[in-house]
This record gives sequence, C-alpha cells and structure tokens, in this order.
Amino acid sequence: MNQLTLRLSPVPALPALIAVADERTQLRFLEFFGVTIRNPHTRRAYMRAAGDFLAWVEARGIVSLAGVQPLHVAAWVEALGRELAAPSVKQQLAAVRSLFDWLVTGQVVPVNPAASVRGPAHSVRRGKTAVLAPDEARTLLDRIDIGTAVGLRDRALIGLMVYSFARIGAAVTMIVDDAFVQNRRLWVRLHEKGGKRHEMPCHHNLEEYLLAYIEGCGLREDRKGPLFRTIGRNTKRLTATRLPQQSAFAMVRRRAAAAGIGTAIGNHSFRATGITAYLRNGGTLEAAATMANHSSTRTTQLYDRRPDDVTLDEVERVLI
Repeated sequence: MNQLTLRLSPVPALPALIAVADERTQLRFLEFFGVTIRNPHTRRAYMRAAGDFLAWVEARGIVSLAGVQPLHVAAWVEALGRELAAPSVKQQLAAVRSLFDWLVTGQVVPVNPAASVRGPAHSVRRGKTAVLAPDEARTLLDRIDIGTAVGLRDRALIGLMVYSFARIGAAVTMIVDDAFVQNRRLWVRLHEKGGKRHEMPCHHNLEEYLLAYIEGCGLREDRKGPLFRTIGRNTKRLTATRLPQQSAFAMVRRRAAAAGIGTAIGNHSFRATGITAYLRNGGTLEAAATMANHSSTRTTQLYDRRPDDVTLDEVERVLI
C-alpha cells in the first residue's frame, strides 16, 4: 500500500479482512470512500460502518471477503437492532450494501451478500427536532448583544437558519460572496448536500442581520473568505477560520440558555422553527419544500409542527 497516492481525510485504518487481501482489493476498498462519496460526513459514517461490520464477521471466524454470506449480514443487522435505533441500523446496512456493490463491480467478490438482507421496518411521520415557538425565537434573537462582533455573527447565523430554512452545514460553508444583491434585494446562496446550489431572497429581518454583520465586521472586501468565522480568544475579533458546526451548536445552546429557553434545541431547530412558522401563517407545503430545498414535500412535513397545537388543545380537555 505504500505505492498508493490516494489521500483521504481521514485516512482509514484497513480492517483486518482487507489488510490480508491483495493490493488490488485494498485499492478497490479505499477507492469506494475516495471516489464514490463526496460528503465528508457520509464518508466518515460509511467508513465506520464498514470497519465495524468487517471486524464483527472476522471475530466470528470469517477469514476473507469471499467468506461473507447473507446470513452473516442478517445476523449482524439483528445484533445492531438490539443496540441502535432502526434508522441507524438502516444507515449502516446501506453502507455495507454499497461497499459490496462496489467490490462486485470491481470483480473483487462475485456477489453482494448484503443485497438480499432487509433492514428493520421504520416509518416516520413526525420529526424529532425540537422546535421553538415564534415568540421564543424572537426573544432569543432580541437578547443577543449586537454591540460585539460575536453578537453580530451569532444573530446573522441564527437568523439565516430561521428565515431561509438553511441547514447548518450549508450555512457555515458560505463565503462572503454568497450574500449578494439581486433586483435591489439581498439574496443568499447555499451549497447544499449533493453539490446542489440553492439561492433565495432574504426576509427583510435577515437582510438587516446579514448586512449589519458584514459591514460591522468589515467582511465586504474579503469576498472569497468564509462568511461565518471563529472569534479570537484574545482579540475577540473575527479570524479567517471558518466556524465549525460543533462551535455553532455550542453557541446556540449558550444563546438559548441566556434567553431563558428551556427547550433543548440544536442547530436544526431553527430550520424546523422557520418552516412551522411559515406554514402557520398561510404558506403552502410545496413552497416550503422549495425554500428548504427538499426534493419531496414528505420531507418538509417532518418539520411541520402545527399538529402539536391541536394535540395540546385536546390534552387540556382532560378536566380532572
């Protein structure tokens, strides 16, 4: 393997069943992660699932990839089901199935042992993401001190997720040029999963937040630099480093606590909050799907928490 020039981030440690195989098999295994998967989060998840599965079958006496049979995959899925939720099991099975598909087309193994194995049944009609009431979201935004660079940044980032339904992954990868003027209105350009580019006009509040942040922090001239950046501990000024998702999550939790919000929210909560508020005010599911860049309104429905109001009203009818 020292002849290979393939570079992955992170570079996976080869599972034992791959390490004992020939170099062609090792290369094909690494190519699956480096060639077929562009999203780094998906790549890490698939690496972990493949490594866990191959370690599991090796511990049960399988000495080569050719020895892996559908029954082994089925037994592994059963074992996972006792420890993980159904969506997690389905994701790991999908990773193993995709890997063996790749190995089959590369003529490393003759058949895919995971092809016929069914995952656990799972149906979702309501998302689990915590959602804020409109007045809670308003309070959180209003409580942010915008007299500092970090305050301007945090209000702009939260406002972006609320008003444009942006995923945190798309928000933190924006550059300054992704906030642009078109038809005398500020627009945002979001780089979504799968390489999709999504553009939409800003709500007037979001326009105010973004312009105040960009102008107040002197970002306008750094057009190709990251839009949302870390803050220097000593200087309390913006750095040139992109804000990581984990830091954004920590910021959201701090801001929620400071605003007296008891709901355990995360970055995704603002996407669900914005979609629900939009629908409550007469918006259509089809338009919400377009704004959220969902390929199906079924996905958008997972963010619609309007039925929660009906449920609470009915619960209060229990007059005891």
